[in-house]
Amino acid sequence: MKEKKSTIARITLGLFSLLNTSRKIIINLVFFTLLLIFIIAITRDEKNITVEPGSALILNIRGDIVEQKHDIDPMDAFISEALEQPNTAAEVLLTDILSVIKQATTDDRISMMVLDLENMQGSGITKLSDIAKALTEFKSQGKKIIAIGEQYSQDQYYLASYADDIWLNPKGWMLLDGYGRYQLYFKSALEKLSISQHIFRVGTYKSAVEPYIRDSMSAAAKEANQLWLTDLWQQYKIDVAQQRNFAVSNFDENIDVLVTKLKAANGNIAEYALANNWVDALKTREQMKQDLINVVGSNGDKGYKNIAFDDYLTLINSYSSMESISTNKVAVIVAKGTILTGNQKPGTIGGTSTAALLRQARDNDNVKAVVLRVDSPGGSAYASEIIRQEVELLKASGKPVVASMGTYAASGGYWISAPADKIYASPTTITGSIGIFGFFMTFEKTLSKLGIYTDGVGTTDIAGFGITRELTPGMANIIQLNIERGYRDFVELVANNRNMTTAQVDAIAQGRVWSGSKALELGLVDALGDLDNAIEAAAQLANLEDYDRLLIEKEKSPRALFLQSLLGQASIFFGPPADSHYSENKLTSLINTLSLELKQLAQLNDPQGIYSFCLACEVE
Repeated sequence: MKEKKSTIARITLGLFSLLNTSRKIIINLVFFTLLLIFIIAITRDEKNITVEPGSALILNIRGDIVEQKHDIDPMDAFISEALEQPNTAAEVLLTDILSVIKQATTDDRISMMVLDLENMQGSGITKLSDIAKALTEFKSQGKKIIAIGEQYSQDQYYLASYADDIWLNPKGWMLLDGYGRYQLYFKSALEKLSISQHIFRVGTYKSAVEPYIRDSMSAAAKEANQLWLTDLWQQYKIDVAQQRNFAVSNFDENIDVLVTKLKAANGNIAEYALANNWVDALKTREQMKQDLINVVGSNGDKGYKNIAFDDYLTLINSYSSMESISTNKVAVIVAKGTILTGNQKPGTIGGTSTAALLRQARDNDNVKAVVLRVDSPGGSAYASEIIRQEVELLKASGKPVVASMGTYAASGGYWISAPADKIYASPTTITGSIGIFGFFMTFEKTLSKLGIYTDGVGTTDIAGFGITRELTPGMANIIQLNIERGYRDFVELVANNRNMTTAQVDAIAQGRVWSGSKALELGLVDALGDLDNAIEAAAQLANLEDYDRLLIEKEKSPRALFLQSLLGQASIFFGPPADSHYSENKLTSLINTLSLELKQLAQLNDPQGIYSFCLACEVE
């Protein structure tokens, strides 16, 4: 017995020793890693970033182009990168891209621009149009733009078309496949799982809930989606054709025509692109490098003289760190992402948190006008209403409000835009979708298959209502009446603010989605323009001649700012994350899409279960 106890004691002591040693090793690794990064951070002299005269600015955008970045804890990001674990996709602010191009336009040290767009991912034509406008201004100063690439996605090619020359690798790839809206449908799957879905909606075209009640897109949804998708695609073709100096008919939308042209090019996509005037030359990487050296000269390190996007952004941020002179401010508040109740991190719109930013602008005496930059497909109807009330309070305080619509301003995104004194949209903004729906699932049938049931007593007919019990007809009537009331409120809100009758609004509402250009015709927006146009309009409404912009956003905590400054150097040690945009296989993409759909459904948190959300607003 003593030997047995002694053996157990030795094993226990050994395990404890192993755990203790492992703990020390992990702590030491973390400590010395942080110490190394700290040393790098304090010894890195950002003043060493210089721009040689005659340099090329490389616009090497990496990640998704966004109006506002998602708030990610710096420590979490660092650990994920250090362990080479998948992390949130890289994001680049649209305002940063525009600032870099604008500064380079008047910078005598920058002689030309190189568009290296290989790692640029999602953006949308609305944001691309804003960047294209800045590229056009850059060229107006006599500065050349050359696009280089191994391949071009549709979004990448839109920007490349604004270059003076487009170079493609002889074995490269590019096909413009237009815009589409295809999504997963779950009706049969839910039936097989015996999950009861309960749908309440108003609007012939309110198709956000169709994936849960159908196995295919309805005819009404196809009609509406085809209209706005065609508007976006037509704008894409017009813009590219104008830059490439060919006819809009040059886009090979007919598969037979495309196959014929590919056969003539011996199946070589790059040769097809050259013959069809999509690109100007086929060059290998080495040829591209040598030709760029011939244009701007060598940097002495077997490359051409250049400064990359991130380095140039660092430089211009240091230039603009001085305090603004004017006390008159036009505040810009970004409302980007799904609208949810409560406090939300940047990258998502919170009813409480976004309303607080609007209230901050109202309480700031220096703020004379506000631009609400909306990039949202909607979400919680209740949270949207909380934000709308703050917009009304801003106007009541004598401060004009202008809504500036980005890629999306649909459903709840339109709800919070409607009360603005003036609404600006891009021709390709996806807007409208004025409709309401309620949706939830109950699992009484699923649980019964497992032998699990819910039973009990209550003092009223609605006591014990929940997801484990069957929805009663009376409760269904209550919810439907609430949904219908919400739709009437939405229609009246639009009618009161757009100088329309409720009948006129209802005729163009019903959950239908419109492009920005069509919304202008219908009276849903006041003018077509970008954020700059909206800021100018806000200043005019406030009678301001001298003013500065003021971005009002959620302030980071001192801890977050310190970690961001410290751990932001992590990429110096570990290197940039591997690009996954083209390496992701189709099965992984499908799994990610399904996961995103379920995550999107799970995060909806309206207290009444009522949503003004445009699920169909994403394009592929």
